[in-house]
Amino acid sequence: MLKHVRPAVVLLALFTLLTGLVYPLAMTGIGQAAFNRQANGSPVERDGAIVGSSLIGQQFTRPEYFWGRPSAAGAGYDGRSSSGSNLGPSSQALSDRIKAEAERYGVPASDIPPDLLTASGSGLDPHISPAAARFQLARVAEARGLGENVVAGLIDAQVETPSLGVIGEEQVNVLELNLALDALDRAPN
Repeated sequence: MLKHVRPAVVLLALFTLLTGLVYPLAMTGIGQAAFNRQANGSPVERDGAIVGSSLIGQQFTRPEYFWGRPSAAGAGYDGRSSSGSNLGPSSQALSDRIKAEAERYGVPASDIPPDLLTASGSGLDPHISPAAARFQLARVAEARGLGENVVAGLIDAQVETPSLGVIGEEQVNVLELNLALDALDRAPN
């Protein structure tokens, strides 16, 4: 019996070492060497301080900032409880949430780009469509005392095109756009 157990124990130890230690360390090393920024959460820095991640949305509520998608993750953009709402089109809870979001913008829901009314699948999406950014343009320009053409130029500069020109859709990172607005306010005249 020992001659059958010994190879099993040796293989268990070997594969535990390979898959539990060697492989994770190798992948961590490759990630840190080749993709350092992404492996560390894609942090966004301003004035030497990390202000967020380009991969996780943040809650902006003041009128001088662009607002992102509603979050279905925990208490709002909580990475520890990432998930969608799992609410279907016939859900009263979804209908109520859409009405509440529409009230925030002060116009009927049918006039608002859908990504400003519904959460993403992860509940953490940091992007909105260019149409959603342009929808908020007048409010942000007025709150900041800027011309709409200036804010429109910032939106256009922040539009990310689809990967390889075909994978995905055009999108705008809300944090990056708001930081560009803040930088504009701090620029010397």
